[in-house]
Amino acid sequence: MSGSGMGAHAGGQSARSRALAVLRVRSRALAVALLPAAVAVILLVGGSTGHLPGTGWDVARRLVTPAAVLVLLLAAGVALVVARARPAMSPTVPIAEEAAPDLYRMVRDLADRLDVPAPSAIALTPDCDSWLEDRTHPAHGPPPAEKYDDIAGAGRPPRRTPVPPVLVIGSPFLWWMRVGELRAVLAPVVAGTGPSAHPDIAAARRFVQGLDAAVAVTSAPHRGPVTRWVFATVGRVARLLLRGCRIHAAEMERGVAAAAAERAQAVDYGLRIVAQEQVGLAYAGWDRLLTRVALPAWRMGRWPSRLNAGVVAALTELSRRDRLAEGFASRLGERPACDLLEEPGAVDQAASLLAARLFHGEPAETRPEWAPVHWGGYAEEVVDRKWRTDAARLHRVLDALQAPPAPGDTPAPDGPTLTRVLTHLAARPGPGQPLAPPPAPPPCPLAGDDEDLSGTTARSAALAARLTAELAREEAGPTTAAPGAADPASHRDDRALPLFPLQPARTGRELLADHITAMVCCAAMDTAGATPSLDWLDGPALVLGGVRAADLSRQVLALIEDGDPSALRGWLTEHGIRAEKPVRLV
Repeated sequence: MSGSGMGAHAGGQSARSRALAVLRVRSRALAVALLPAAVAVILLVGGSTGHLPGTGWDVARRLVTPAAVLVLLLAAGVALVVARARPAMSPTVPIAEEAAPDLYRMVRDLADRLDVPAPSAIALTPDCDSWLEDRTHPAHGPPPAEKYDDIAGAGRPPRRTPVPPVLVIGSPFLWWMRVGELRAVLAPVVAGTGPSAHPDIAAARRFVQGLDAAVAVTSAPHRGPVTRWVFATVGRVARLLLRGCRIHAAEMERGVAAAAAERAQAVDYGLRIVAQEQVGLAYAGWDRLLTRVALPAWRMGRWPSRLNAGVVAALTELSRRDRLAEGFASRLGERPACDLLEEPGAVDQAASLLAARLFHGEPAETRPEWAPVHWGGYAEEVVDRKWRTDAARLHRVLDALQAPPAPGDTPAPDGPTLTRVLTHLAARPGPGQPLAPPPAPPPCPLAGDDEDLSGTTARSAALAARLTAELAREEAGPTTAAPGAADPASHRDDRALPLFPLQPARTGRELLADHITAMVCCAAMDTAGATPSLDWLDGPALVLGGVRAADLSRQVLALIEDGDPSALRGWLTEHGIRAEKPVRLV
């Protein structure tokens, strides 16, 4: 037997032994639940046959019998909740075999070479990861049974087992990787279908998934003291069982992963090393595309409909800029893995919408203005609108502040001009007239702490606090419930989105800097002929005279932290931007 075969055999044996340990926890729990009933039956039979006479045995029968019934009812309740609780499934884009026959063929060929069952289906996830997901829990409906050989090699005859798990593939891999690279990356994942087909491992996984789902169900708020007590009791039992098998379940999964990795060693070993480099590069490009490009669009009510095509553009741009990635550009002439799909554009659009829901939580059905945007219209529909919306918010807050000028200061002009912003932030209170702070903003999830604004001027801190509160009100939306509406805490939506917050809340300093930069960009577009653009790695960009404008962070921070507009005014003069001219707002 080869080294990889021995390793896979050892990993399979380890996973199977841990699966049996999990199943023993289930058996012991069943035995504990049946023990009082067995004692009660013995006492009742003994009393009816005259073998256990006397007052003491009568008292025992009166005490044990109700206790046995109560324990049986509790066990039945736990079993019912575990059986009916629906384990969480990853949101994915299902790919039918008719939509990707070449992809299914490649995966089946890979499974044949690895001598494991082929995955039952293929789905895509808008993330840089791939895994197997069991979707054969009874709560999802009874799947058909199939026969597979004992993966642990115990020599027993084949048993009937559930269908293999679903293969979930990260959608950026399909667009960035070449066909051979994708095959090499998927080899250890597909190899995991072997242990998944073992009856003991499959049963242990279903038991753990059921307990986990039961804990989630019983943790949800419920009405009525009786219902709350029943679910609390069932939840405590489910947690106790989950703690009892957690270590065994974790070791079982490690054994499964080890067996799969060892089995896949013989498949495209040299190419797998190169492909792993592409995995890291794809992850970096995907993360940057989401945070710098997609997130501004989502916040504007638009979702880019070709995110996966965008990650190819972003990584190609990275290859052009970064000498470390230059070698990766030459591989673009090979066949991309997305060619394995019949309609890559439609699949990309579905994955892009799912990404918007997962990472931002704005499903199309909840916002009438939620609409797709193509890359050709991104600059006009997203970048231009974002800057003008931020500029309008900044001027609304300035209107609300109504801060009086200090003696000797130049009054800030009215109207949506950049000069108004510069004058307001550059103004300093005189010795006898301290700047009156604005009313305290209401608590909100975006409010920056004192340390965040400690290095800014008083006017900057006041403006940042107001912007934070204003943005929080806009994102919260109307909160008044209609008469007779159901209590939102009375039910639980397991599909609540977003599931994965894309980045932490912006601080007050960051919000103020973003709004000032947006105002500068609006002035540049309206008075100096600048145009909005898209940088694949950095997101919204300003183009002046055909060249991307330099970063303004240093000049803007000098205005916020020191109240000194000289550096920013110098930059405006250098590029012919008229700060005193009104700009168009949204």
